[in-house]
Amino acid sequence: MYKYSKDGVSVLTVLDKRKQKKNGLFPIKVQVIYNRKQKYYSSGQAVSIQDWERLPHAKSRQLSEIRRNIENSFSLIKLQVEILSFQGEFHFDTLNARLGKYSELSLNTLFLKKLEELKDNGQANTYLSYKGALNKIEQFAGKHISFHEITINWLNRFERHLSASGISYSSMGFYFRNLKCILNIARKDGVIKESQYPFGKGKYEIPVGCGRKLALNLEEIKKIVTYTDGTKKTEMYRDLWFFSYLCNGINFRDLLYLQYSNIINGEICFIRAKTARNTKRSKIIHAVITPEMQRIIKKWGNPPTSSETYIFPFATGIENPFEKVKLVREVITECNQILYKISCRTGIPRITTYSARHSFATVLKRSGVNIAYISESLGHSNLAITENYLASFEAEERKKNSILLTQFDI
Repeated sequence: MYKYSKDGVSVLTVLDKRKQKKNGLFPIKVQVIYNRKQKYYSSGQAVSIQDWERLPHAKSRQLSEIRRNIENSFSLIKLQVEILSFQGEFHFDTLNARLGKYSELSLNTLFLKKLEELKDNGQANTYLSYKGALNKIEQFAGKHISFHEITINWLNRFERHLSASGISYSSMGFYFRNLKCILNIARKDGVIKESQYPFGKGKYEIPVGCGRKLALNLEEIKKIVTYTDGTKKTEMYRDLWFFSYLCNGINFRDLLYLQYSNIINGEICFIRAKTARNTKRSKIIHAVITPEMQRIIKKWGNPPTSSETYIFPFATGIENPFEKVKLVREVITECNQILYKISCRTGIPRITTYSARHSFATVLKRSGVNIAYISESLGHSNLAITENYLASFEAEERKKNSILLTQFDI
């Protein structure tokens, strides 16, 4: 009787003949169809098959009242469908929440919806991050967590559970930020009220890890790049770390997928994969190819058969997003094992592939290079991010310098 269809979602009123009532009438329902799935919502009305056929044009008082009630139910559902479709966020769980069908909605289902979106978008790293958070949450609270359970007290208990499991505060931060994002979606969609939202000032604060100081000085970097145990594997991963350091602290995801087309006028030019989706934050980073970088490319790189050839022989170009993540993680694991061995044998602090980025920034800072140049080289969107990035290392320098004030025996 009433029909609406837009952006792949259809809403219509139907006579549900699957189950006849004791009085011989059939319920009238509002049917919503999306991606070949269908849900039925009660209108609270029921008629016979004969009256259903007469209903669109009936003038009797009783049928006219039934028609108005059906129209009201249809219009309410149609409005919510229109809003969700306009936002590009239609999902049955969200529609149920907007219509007050909370019994079918849980924290878990919103997490799964988010995972589905991330997978469809090929955002493999973010997908795995949310998947990890959901796994930890379900280990703590089960497979069906209602939103009214998520209180400040619940979050504190979850934090204690993670801490007892040996999870670091840095890792906790990832889990809680993902959880906060899901609750923000729930708040925006009207699943929870503002008063139910547990994050914010005076409420629950996400743990922040202090992190280890990963930056090396030039003397320590020299020990790494001159170390050898005579094996090809050690020298290759040592050189990849050095290349990352020289190439503006490029991370290994970007390094492994550099192509010869990224080399322009003696520089490696690239956009960080981390910011590539956000056009406002994306910046082209320029790294001058030093003689040391050129030697590493010549020693370990692929021959430059075409501009699309990958510089280093790891990626094939046929990996899907999840295979890319797997490849990068495998290379990082191998490299970190080699770096651990080098740090043990040279006496320097234990380092990882990420130490190259921190070391690049701090060596320049300690050498007096303008922070605006460092910020541009790192690909940061503003100076505040760079200043915060370097803050812990500057504090370390201040502590060292303060000791000089009382070295009376020198």
